[in-house]
Amino acid sequence: MRCFLALDPPDTLRDALAALQDGLRVGRLVDEDDLHLTLAFMGDMELDALDELNLDLEMLRPGPVRIEVTGLDTFGSINPRSLHASARPHPELDHLNRKVETLVRRAGHPLPHHRFVPHITLARFRHRMPPEDHVKLGRFLSAHGNFRFDPVSVDRLMLYQSTLTDDGPRYDLLEEYALA
Repeated sequence: MRCFLALDPPDTLRDALAALQDGLRVGRLVDEDDLHLTLAFMGDMELDALDELNLDLEMLRPGPVRIEVTGLDTFGSINPRSLHASARPHPELDHLNRKVETLVRRAGHPLPHHRFVPHITLARFRHRMPPEDHVKLGRFLSAHGNFRFDPVSVDRLMLYQSTLTDDGPRYDLLEEYALA
């Protein structure tokens, strides 16, 4: 089962990000209901490991975490793959990320070691972006790249199943865990 653990932004932030997306005229927008900040993408996970992880996550209580959006950015340089809202890496967010990754590994599921870059994906782009789309994206970033949002508190961790479809990924909530 293809899964990931994420934080869902509160409605105030979700609404602000969706309003921002309304001005984007390039790429495939992430549906407003699917906006999230991924803590651990596990890919295909065995059910036994998922059951063990579920037990550990039910006992996890690190307290609420803050999400503070500090601007917009892309992943990928010459050919951007996605546009995202960058989130400031607060200590409690970094701690939760490390704790979640440790629990996933302890459940027997390997995760690659990488630097945590907290973000909320807003749009995804084709492998080779046409020149006119580069121009549109550049204009959008010039106008909105400094988008900021006051810190918001999140007190629930979500476990999602991700199913790839021709229209993009579909996310189904499997479980949610109180952080406090």
